[in-house]
Amino acid sequence: MKFFLLVLAGVVFSSCAGYQLGGAKPPSLASVKRIAVPMFENGTLFPRAEAIATSAVTGAIVQDGTYHLADRSEADAVLEGKIKGIEYNTLRSSRLDSSVAEELTNTATIDWVLTDASDPTRILASGSSVGSSSFFVSSNLQTARQNALPDAFERAAERLVSRLASGY
Repeated sequence: MKFFLLVLAGVVFSSCAGYQLGGAKPPSLASVKRIAVPMFENGTLFPRAEAIATSAVTGAIVQDGTYHLADRSEADAVLEGKIKGIEYNTLRSSRLDSSVAEELTNTATIDWVLTDASDPTRILASGSSVGSSSFFVSSNLQTARQNALPDAFERAAERLVSRLASGY
């Protein structure tokens, strides 16, 4: 009976072989625990886009939980970003007049670089993250665009943090 229980316990515990609890960070970021995120650079003509993008990225880092936010003096790495572009395309036009848009998509692109805090010349990871959103055209197009922009940046931020947290 003891032999049977021992074999049963061995089978049950061997089914978990190879799995581990906790994060699965990329090997190049294994030592990084705290990240500093200074205000991103705005390479577009859209006002306040850098504040919206930086806020979206910090929110995504907190939501993911793999890394903690810190000041530059206490951080292991620094995440710097630049808003490369924000594009608008027509998704659906009016049935009666094809030149009148009814629904638009916006695509926000963020170029980013994660550097070592103690040696800024050492790049730990870099890339470009793209997020998009769609919205209906209302009587005030400028307000509709401004309201849809945070959603596109949040999607780009989720892709950025996913790349940092899991490598893809």
